[in-house]
Amino acid sequence: MEISIEQDRCVAAGQCVAAAPEVFDQRDEDGIVVLLTSSVPDGTEEGVRHAVAVCPAQAIHLQA
Repeated sequence: MEISIEQDRCVAAGQCVAAAPEVFDQRDEDGIVVLLTSSVPDGTEEGVRHAVAVCPAQAIHLQA
């Protein structure tokens, strides 16, 4: 699975980081999401799917 984000839609809620810290981080200056990897690492699938589901801006996308 591949992950993509739309930084311009991000509202810096941090839900993605809480759900999958191995995949997502936030910029220090404004809290906008930063993608640490574009591929879902083994063992993080559930957390990444949760991050997609709880993102208030719907800024995270998964592609098979």
